[in-house]
Amino acid sequence: MSEQNVLIEIGEDHVAVLTMNRPEHLNTFNTPLAIELDRALKEMDADPQVRVIILRGAGRVFCAGIDLDEFPGKSALEYREWIERMEKPLETIPRMRKPVIAQLHGVAAANGAGMVAAADLAIAAHNARMGLTAINVGLNCIGPVVPVRRSVGQKRALEMLLFGELINAKKALEMGLVNRVVPLDELESETRRWAADLARRSPVAVQLSKQAFYAAADMTYQQAFDYMNEAFARLCTSEDATEGIRAFKEKRRPRWSER
Repeated sequence: MSEQNVLIEIGEDHVAVLTMNRPEHLNTFNTPLAIELDRALKEMDADPQVRVIILRGAGRVFCAGIDLDEFPGKSALEYREWIERMEKPLETIPRMRKPVIAQLHGVAAANGAGMVAAADLAIAAHNARMGLTAINVGLNCIGPVVPVRRSVGQKRALEMLLFGELINAKKALEMGLVNRVVPLDELESETRRWAADLARRSPVAVQLSKQAFYAAADMTYQQAFDYMNEAFARLCTSEDATEGIRAFKEKRRPRWSER
């Protein structure tokens, strides 16, 4: 695939880094970026060498939303197809087996904020900001608010959607939009350390945990328990479960299966 809009690096620590590479346009989504990013996410999910994916932006910001140069002159049907294409990566991430960590610096606005919320985990620089800003140009962030709502709840999500303000990293942490806040000069190293630490866990256990977590999200309370218990039972039959318990008893590092 072309590396013009999305750069891919795969390390020996089983961590893949996807970089949105339109720094001169603040990494705003256009059709090529949206298509390439969605394809890259799916390719990394299928790559046996990759266990964890970091998503970041090149240049001064993470992602400032959607490139409005593509906006004018469409029919309602064309707008529907266009916005679905822009939001496809937000839908893809929860469906992936492997965890995605958003590395947030600068600004994550509109679709960029949706990407941070859609990521399984997120770490932000202390001076980063994010928000659902489309209301400020007479549009809305109806798509990105879907993962945001799941992170922060109805009242806070509606406030972000209707007021379009950028919130700072501290508030994003308090609201549950990011997991960690670190100094800017430590963001890259801390994200990589965190991702590599996760990649050292059993790939089978991590991937099954993620899939079960999202599958149970819309179930009733009892249905969720039934589903999770079935998922746990399947995990108990895996080679990694046997190896993990044996390694614990033998006081050594486990040797996970490559999956």
